[in-house]
Amino acid sequence: MFLQFLFLCSAALTVGCAIAVAVTKNIMHSCIFLLGTLIGIAGLYATLGADFVAVTQIMVYVGGIVILMLFAVMLTGGKDFVSRAQNLLGLAPSMGNKWTFALGGFVGVVFILTNVKLLMSVFQTIPAKSFGNEYPSTVNEIGHLLIKDHVLAFELSSVLLLGALVGAAIIARPRKQ
Repeated sequence: MFLQFLFLCSAALTVGCAIAVAVTKNIMHSCIFLLGTLIGIAGLYATLGADFVAVTQIMVYVGGIVILMLFAVMLTGGKDFVSRAQNLLGLAPSMGNKWTFALGGFVGVVFILTNVKLLMSVFQTIPAKSFGNEYPSTVNEIGHLLIKDHVLAFELSSVLLLGALVGAAIIARPRKQ
């Protein structure tokens, strides 16, 4: 029952926010809808029993990529985010309306349900069968494979990421004139 509810909420959030990303003309709103889409996808991964992929989805894409995009849009200016009504009436920018609060609440519910599903295997006091967990956790198997069988690929990927980080730092440094 829990997995079906999480799946339906995650699927509705993913499809709804993906459509909103494609339809929205404001790039800031599009980034926020992309955030909802990626959280919904993490919920879908959690319902399939792919705990490692769901946590990676949240940490890398939600925690890194979308936040980077939001900062890039805000720092470059994008366009003026003041609506016509705010200009005409001289109003201060509002924090949202009833629809944005409803969407934020729904994203929060899916995020909390996804975290409950992911933490079920961590805390042994919560019986996994009470939530209808048909799929075993994959985190232990992936950890053993990365440390024992595929340690060379794991180390090479870390060197590649270190090289990318050093390259980004060299590109971003200020130039002497």
